[in-house]
This record gives sequence, C-alpha cells and structure tokens, in this order.
Amino acid sequence: MSADILSFIIFLPAVVAIGLLITTRDVNTIRNIAFLTTTVILALVLKIYIDFEPSAGMQYVTNVAWIETYGINYYIGLDGFSLTILMMIAILIPTAYLLLWEGKTKGYWINMLLVQSGVTGALLSLDVILFYFFWEVMLLPVFLMIGQYGFGDKIFTTLKVTVYTMAGSLLMLVAIIFLAVAYHNEFGVWSFAYDNLMMVKELDNSTRVWLFLAFLAAFAIKIPLFPLHTWIMSTYKNAPTGAVFLLSSIMAKLGVYAVIRFLIPLFPDVYVEYSTYFVMLGLFGLVYFGIAALMQDDIKRMFAYSSASHLSFIAAGIFSLNSYGINGALYLIIAHAIATGALFLLVGVLQEQTGFKTIKDLGGIAKKAPIFTFVFAVMLFANVGLPGTNGFVSELLIIFGVFNFNIYLGIIAALSVIIGASYMLWMFQRAILQDRPEGSVELKMRDLKIKEIIGLIPWVVLVFVMGFYPEVFIDKFEPTVTHYLEDILQIGATK
Repeated sequence: MSADILSFIIFLPAVVAIGLLITTRDVNTIRNIAFLTTTVILALVLKIYIDFEPSAGMQYVTNVAWIETYGINYYIGLDGFSLTILMMIAILIPTAYLLLWEGKTKGYWINMLLVQSGVTGALLSLDVILFYFFWEVMLLPVFLMIGQYGFGDKIFTTLKVTVYTMAGSLLMLVAIIFLAVAYHNEFGVWSFAYDNLMMVKELDNSTRVWLFLAFLAAFAIKIPLFPLHTWIMSTYKNAPTGAVFLLSSIMAKLGVYAVIRFLIPLFPDVYVEYSTYFVMLGLFGLVYFGIAALMQDDIKRMFAYSSASHLSFIAAGIFSLNSYGINGALYLIIAHAIATGALFLLVGVLQEQTGFKTIKDLGGIAKKAPIFTFVFAVMLFANVGLPGTNGFVSELLIIFGVFNFNIYLGIIAALSVIIGASYMLWMFQRAILQDRPEGSVELKMRDLKIKEIIGLIPWVVLVFVMGFYPEVFIDKFEPTVTHYLEDILQIGATK
C-alpha cells in the first residue's frame, strides 16, 4: 500500500468538513456524511493494521520538503507506537458518533471532523514543526465546541483551557526553535526532523533539562499531570459530551504519546537521570487524584479526577526505564481510552435523560435501563482493572515495570490501585444500583437505543478480547518498545 495512505487518512476529515461547511446546512446530511467519512478511515486503518510488520522501523513514510530553506518537511510515518494509537482513534470516533447522534448542530459535526484531522496529523508527524502545527490545529475545534455547546460558565472555561494550552505550546515552540538552532550550529544545515534533532550533542546538561521541561509542560498540561491539572475539572464539568470524550479519550493520550515519540528520544539522558522523580510524580498523581475523585459528588468531576489518576499511572510506566512499564503504559492508553470514553458518553446520556449529574440525585438506574447498566458496569470494571478486562493486563504490566524499576515504588503502585476501585464501585452502588428514596421524584430514564448499543458493542468486545488475548495486540508494538529502549539508553549514555 502506498505511503500516501497516511496523508489521505489525515486530510480526508478536514476536506469533508470544509466541503460540508460551504455546500449544505442540513444537519442530518452533515452528520451522515461525517459518520461515513470516519467509517472509511476505520476501514483504511484496519487494512494498515493487518499489513503492518512489527519492527522497530518506520513504515508508510512520506518525507517531502515543505519550507525547504529552514529544513521543515512534510514528514510522516508510523511504527508500533503510533499504529496502536491510530487504531484506537479509528475505532472510537465513528462508534462514538452513534452515541452523539441526536440533537447536534452543523458546527458540532464539522468540529468533530476537524479534530480528527488534527489528532491524526499530530500522531503521524515526525517533523516537530509539523507536529506543532497539528497540535495547535486539533485544539481550536474543541475550544469552539466548549464555547458554543458547553454548560455553566462555558466562556470562562474556554478561556482558561485556552490560556493553559497556549502557554504550554509556546514553551514547546521556543524549545523546538532552540533545538533546531543548536542542530544548525553543530551540523551546518537546518532540520526539524525529530530523528535528526536527536543527534544534537553540544548542549550542556542544564540547558537540556530546561528544554526537556519546556516540552514536558505542553504535554503534561494535555495529559494532565500534577500540578498542571487544574483546568480539567471545570472543563470536563462544563464541556459538551463530545468535547469531553475527545479531550479524555483522544487528546490526553496524544500528550502521553508525545512524551514517548519526542521528549524521551530528544533528551534520553535527562529521561534516565530524572526518571525516579517522574515515576514518583506519577504515583503521587495516582493517589492524589484518586482521593480527590473519592470526595466528588458531581459524577463528571469524579470521572475527570479518575482520568487524571489513570493517566498519572501511565506516566509512571513510561518513566520506569523497562519494557514492562512502557508496554503496560501503551496498553493502558488504549484500555483507558475505551473505558473512560464510554463512561463519559454514558454519563452524557444519563445527564441528558435525567437532568441530574450529582451522585446523590441519581439512583434506580439499574431497574429502568438494564442494558445501560450492563455496559456501564463492564466499562467501570475495566477502569478498575478487574481480571479478564484490558485494564487488568495493562495495570499489571505497569506494576511489574515499577517493581523492576524500584521495589518500594512498586509496592506503592500495587497498593494504590485499590483507590480507583473504591471510588468507582462506591459511585456505581449509589448512582446506578441502589433504589431511589421513597417519595423522591421518579427519574425519566430510557434504556440505550439500538444504534447506541451497536456503537458500544465494539468497545465491550475489545475490553474482553484485550483482557484475555493481550499478546494479539502487544505483539504489534512490543518489538518497537524493545528496540526503542535499547537505542534510547545507548544514546543517553553517549551524551
């Protein structure tokens, strides 16, 4: 298959979105064409996934000059890391459309398409300027969705998330330019290709640390990691369901991916030297956000803290310096995207039907919506890492990785995961299973519609297939992880 297939996957949603913007106002037509577009992309990505040869090398590479004077290229490709995330995006977005089907406007669906182009472009970019371009492009449609379709103090929420993300992005841009100038000074030519910038050696240690932190700021805000997390609570609470799904299941994972793709290869020595601090920070976030989730009554805020807790655990795995931790982190990226994405979409259905979003106002859902309850339970159990689900495999691998890194931190990691089970199961008992008090207003709650069930079936199937047959998926990216670690540690030792 031609390398151009990746360009087609990146730009098709944007081209369709622009075409729909100028040709029709009919919402149903726009939604149907948008859904068809994402389905075509899913078929193409499945073909790539089947044909992909597990190896450390990049495949489907396109590298052509863009701004030739400064060595900025349209440079894209994928390996085991990016293939895994690409498959996740391709499956989750079209199936999520089926749960967002009713009551949306023209702008909603056009923004959804633009986001897909942005996240896919960022995922497949191997030139850091091209990556920066898509990194910014993917944010604008989400800002518009929050500002136009959000709830409560949506304008302030939009401004807050905009300031946070732009501040981080500008720090990253400064670091990119600084690194490119250093490459030019050392080699006499301009380049922004990440594999070229890896070769820069004539920087002192303190400069490399500051550049590392500048990149990390942009990625940590998106993930989010403590203490750059304060934007997510109001955002997840006030944003429309589609925007919350995109932020939690897709964009947060791009932040984690960017750490693996760019931050660690560019600064392997800093990665190794300060890995202990970042593993500790990840475990602190796991506990801190977990306890914060336990204290929430607003169900969307609880899931926001829960998401931050799991993403902190992923960060601990990434910095564990071994294949167990990184394999587990990549697997948890997918497992968490499925579980949390489904839970946020289901909470959107719940809020839309009942008008409530606080746990104390809910209850009696299990009797009124048994199919809804079953799917909610499956995703909740995957989120807490019940054996047989994808969450269990991924969390176990990360715990092994942290144990291998440091036995005391491994013990903390193993004991801390019980916090997630505590708040999730307590919420499930109060909001879904237990009956409403006598005399309280009866909730208006319908069960899932056929198209919503169809949309969720692949998610439920993946939870168990990934849980019982993890090697089918891990085999696609494990060779990349192995060679990646060998190369990074070797490069780090020479700097």
